[in-house]
Amino acid sequence: MIPNVTTEIIDLGDGRSISIETGKLAKQADGSVVVRMGDAMLLATVVSARTASPGIDFLPLTLDYREKFAAAGRFPGGFFKREARPSDGEVLTMRLVDRVLRPLFPKDYHAETQVMIQLMSHDENVMPDALAGLAASAALALSDIPFATLISEVRVARIDGQFIINPSKAQLEQSDIDMMIGASMDSIAMVEGEMKEISELEMIEAIKFAHEAIKVQIAAQERLQAAVGKKEVRTYEEEKSDDAVLAKVKELAYDKYFNIAKEGSAKHERSEKFAAVKEEVKALFSEEELLENGDLVSKYLSKVNKEAVRNVILDLGLRLDGRKTNEIRPIWCEVDYLPSTHGSALFTRGETQALATVTLGTSREANIIDRPTEQGEERFYLHYNFPPFSTGEAKPLRGTSRREVGHGNLAQRALKNMIPAEVPYTVRVVSEVLESNGSSSMATVCAGTLALMDAGIQMTKPVSGIAMGLISDDATGRWAVLSDILGDEDHLGDMDFKVTGTADGITACQMDIKIEGLKYEIMEKALEQARDGRLHILGKLVEVIDTPRAEVKRHAPKIIKVTIPGAFIGALIGPGGKVIQELQKASGTTIVINEVDEQGEVEILGTSPEGIDMVLKKIDSIIFKPQVGESYSVKVIKMLDFGAVVEYLDAPGNEVLLHVSELAWERTENVTDVVNMGDVFDVKYIGIDPKTRKEKVSRKALLPRPPRDENAPQREDRGPRDDRGPRDFNRGGGRDNNRGNSRDDRNSRDRAPREERRNDETPKDDNNGDAPQES
Repeated sequence: MIPNVTTEIIDLGDGRSISIETGKLAKQADGSVVVRMGDAMLLATVVSARTASPGIDFLPLTLDYREKFAAAGRFPGGFFKREARPSDGEVLTMRLVDRVLRPLFPKDYHAETQVMIQLMSHDENVMPDALAGLAASAALALSDIPFATLISEVRVARIDGQFIINPSKAQLEQSDIDMMIGASMDSIAMVEGEMKEISELEMIEAIKFAHEAIKVQIAAQERLQAAVGKKEVRTYEEEKSDDAVLAKVKELAYDKYFNIAKEGSAKHERSEKFAAVKEEVKALFSEEELLENGDLVSKYLSKVNKEAVRNVILDLGLRLDGRKTNEIRPIWCEVDYLPSTHGSALFTRGETQALATVTLGTSREANIIDRPTEQGEERFYLHYNFPPFSTGEAKPLRGTSRREVGHGNLAQRALKNMIPAEVPYTVRVVSEVLESNGSSSMATVCAGTLALMDAGIQMTKPVSGIAMGLISDDATGRWAVLSDILGDEDHLGDMDFKVTGTADGITACQMDIKIEGLKYEIMEKALEQARDGRLHILGKLVEVIDTPRAEVKRHAPKIIKVTIPGAFIGALIGPGGKVIQELQKASGTTIVINEVDEQGEVEILGTSPEGIDMVLKKIDSIIFKPQVGESYSVKVIKMLDFGAVVEYLDAPGNEVLLHVSELAWERTENVTDVVNMGDVFDVKYIGIDPKTRKEKVSRKALLPRPPRDENAPQREDRGPRDDRGPRDFNRGGGRDNNRGNSRDDRNSRDRAPREERRNDETPKDDNNGDAPQES
């Protein structure tokens, strides 16, 4: 059967377009679409169970995004040659979509729901993560699953002051803004990205620009929905409710919760008091009432608790720990806490504490990225760990969570643009969250800054971060922006807005909105208040260490980079790696060679200056090329009958033969008459001998030539011996120099038997190149 395909086109206004197609693929899913931009194609499907599992009181939503290697015409790595666990990049895309979709499902909808997005075809000029939110929302739009409103997501960049929607990877590299924005037709729901020290107003402009593009994409979904036929929303079993029970719980618990909230107390003390109220209220219900409505009592107690705490903030301007809305918790910091690490720092703000470490390495330790859509490496990366003891809990450890990946990525983006490109190291930062009561990711940014400066990484500027919250009441129009939020304030609030930056601008942000219709006025107020808090925290950091250490620590490795001609890479590595392995062992260093643009980039990493110097001298020796006409100091390392082998002092290991004929102007009977083992002197580099094809140096060329002796007997048959080059000392035998000068003599030799002629030959003197002349 020929499928009935429906398509909608989104015009981006610059010659590019996005198509949304349905009716051809995955028709058994509750909703499915194919989103295409260029040659990039994503398939999004959504399926939700018809009934909820017993005892489930939350939405079991799974958002999955995968990139197929076949989409880019590549094979997966590894032994099994198939896609396995998701990469960090895929996890980050899942989080981007999940954070926008999850709040839009009904609070009482508890059916198992799966949204699955997969990249089926890749285009180098299209970044597919910017299309994932659109694909997920379009699939939901075609289903009967209850869903509050349609959404979409876009990436916004700025190049030369001009904003661009969904830029290519090449364009993004030229941009000073990289932000992902998710929104409905009416309000912003999610913001995440990195920037190069932009202002708060510039960030608002970028969000507004993105929102307009999102409205166009939502309109296209609505057209597609209408063309296919909007399905009637499925019915589901709603949660049990009882207004009488709610009224009784509020009467019994509200004032108690309100009074505890306004006291201002620590996390565990407050939790114990709230738990005591819960038990007191439950005790006022009969066993029959609790048996019938015990779950409702617990749910309504949480609801009343939330209402009381929010009203304390809105009515009194007081927070759970007694602070005002714009007040930052006490901060203390310490650097160089761990003696063996290359850099370390403790950052504690209230009841949140992060311990950050820095490790320095060569390019060999770079984080390799191998995805269908991206290949490369990271020379700076940050890992974030959130153990259960940090919140006083005991939970099973099941590997790195999506939350840990997301928080680590946010902190990495906050810091990475402050690491100069000329830093020669691969830098790994690890943040161990030891206590958590709000904004451990921002504590990681602060601890990371301190640890990097402690390690001697020459950061351009220090970076701090702060998490902002929002409490609002639509009925009365009241709202309050909270600086440096607690964990409870994050849970009961309407916004979690994290902002990082230097004294001069924002470097990264992450915002999640839990309510619809957030006004830009509130967002501007939150950013302004965040800037004040950020600068306050930054001041605390620079009180501890205001500039990076001038050098890395004594026990930290030093790294030197040297560039050598590509032709010498093999000589430095040696046969089977013999040269470089022996050099690493002898020097105690790590040597890494990368070939870039037909040049060898050599990285030498070690803690011993002497070891590094040893490697540098070896490299100089290998790439040493003497220049014709230049003089060099040499040392005699071997004596021969026909000369001396000398070694260049500037290039140990580089040897050359100094022939006996080049020792002195005078006749040299024995090499030892002029030089001996260990002698040091200068020679002149002559070049390549055209006869022997070997390098030639001369000692006598640097000595004054003796005056000509007029009384000395002159040879009539040959020129001066010194006018000739040295004989090849490997040449065997000689010739008869007792040749007759008359034709008769020559004829008599020619007529002599071959064996007789051979016996009559007299070999030359190998020392001086000529046999004595016969008188």
